[in-house]
Amino acid sequence: MDAQEQAPGLVRGEGLTAWRQIADALTAEIAAGRYPPGQQLPAEAALAARFAVNRHTVRRALAALAEGGLVRASQGRGTFVEEAPLAYPIGPRTRFSEIVAGAGREAWGDLVASTTVPAGPEQAAALALAPGAPILELLTVHRADDAPLSTALTWLPLPRFAGFAEAYAERGSITRAFAACGLHDYTRLSTRIRARPADSAEAQRLDIAPGRVVLVVSSVNIDPAGVPIQANRTLFAADRVELVIGG
Repeated sequence: MDAQEQAPGLVRGEGLTAWRQIADALTAEIAAGRYPPGQQLPAEAALAARFAVNRHTVRRALAALAEGGLVRASQGRGTFVEEAPLAYPIGPRTRFSEIVAGAGREAWGDLVASTTVPAGPEQAAALALAPGAPILELLTVHRADDAPLSTALTWLPLPRFAGFAEAYAERGSITRAFAACGLHDYTRLSTRIRARPADSAEAQRLDIAPGRVVLVVSSVNIDPAGVPIQANRTLFAADRVELVIGG
């Protein structure tokens, strides 16, 4: 660190890098409530001026906080303090919008892409279809108060849900999109959960660092007649949810 980058409160010495001291200072301020959950931190330029360092040093400090799960960086918007993990029950009627609303937060789903694809072996088995049968594939991101909690690949049988993508894009909710397609109730048939590192595309959609742990929830939903209507692979940012099984 150059002499002109020295600032009150930053100590020069072996092992005491400027970025680490900035990260420690911001961590202490977050813990003390100066920046509550969901609040945006000052911009990089403001932090650089406060600590009398260059923006690269600030960027490294913020990256360390993000890697530790304390903040999230939203491209083009800034850096925000992470919310407390959301308790997310997994049961017969798991509904993202209801769970998020029950926590006093606003839920919304973004449709990233939709396409018709032939059912692979996994999707065909889950949806009780012949391999190669046409299915609708959706890529979505699900938010609570603008913070991305999960991203998902969803597969639905065609032609039954031919208008589902448009309904979802308009309503931002799987449940409301099903209702728009004439299905007003559905239940969970099966759920499998595992953990793995996020790849770069997944990390970008979730506003997390590549390699951070995600919880992969693979599920199948059925209609009241017991017919499979949805296969899903949802990736949750592990620091943002607590999956609650049963109870």
